[in-house]
Amino acid sequence: MVFLGAIGLAFLAGAPLIAGLFTHDAEVLPYAVSCLRTVSLGFLFYAYGMVLTQAFNGAGDTWTPTIINLFVFWLWEIPLAWWLSSHTGLGARGVFMALTIAYSSLAVVSAILFRRGRWKKAAV
Repeated sequence: MVFLGAIGLAFLAGAPLIAGLFTHDAEVLPYAVSCLRTVSLGFLFYAYGMVLTQAFNGAGDTWTPTIINLFVFWLWEIPLAWWLSSHTGLGARGVFMALTIAYSSLAVVSAILFRRGRWKKAAV
């Protein structure tokens, strides 16, 4: 969490500089800066969610993280990105927001399932 938090702060503060390393196109640059800043807001949640999903794996429960990832990223993030970008007027920013929302969802869902403790019974 500390590492991704630091990267998130770097992305927030240095987004124009970082994006400028990859493009000089005046039409692309604002999108890149917006993406870096929006997505970085979810990095702490993503780190927390990754730690918990890997804890399931470490305990021998490989199905829980598989199902979490299927739902959070395939059945939630992708349709949400499409909907936010095409039905709310957010355009590309809606896609960036969907990433941050999915990262947060991963953390919340993982924390709830971790606290329930069913993973303890799946130990090898």
